[in-house]
Amino acid sequence: MGQILIRFLIGGVVVSAFAIVGDLLKPKSFAGLFGAAPSLATLSLTVATEDAHYVATEARSMMTGAIAFFVYACFVSWAMIRYKPNVLFVTICAIPLWFTVAFGLWLVWLR
Repeated sequence: MGQILIRFLIGGVVVSAFAIVGDLLKPKSFAGLFGAAPSLATLSLTVATEDAHYVATEARSMMTGAIAFFVYACFVSWAMIRYKPNVLFVTICAIPLWFTVAFGLWLVWLR
């Protein structure tokens, strides 16, 4: 329970700090790079409390999720630009794509 509280507090502080820095920077699209702050905080706490094998597995899992999200975001962007459909419709219909890529990478890379 204590570790969850520490992760919550550190994550909140780090995310808030990066959000402030992101608001100060120009262009605003650059500020999105700071969205990785929670992952960095989680990995830092994991490095401090777990062994190297566990940390490596967690890092690979984060990369797998990021790759799957990238594919999802590229597809949604392409569909929105090409066909101009309803945003909610495209994002919901593309969720199975994210799951397919994420679990496919898990089967190939993490299992």
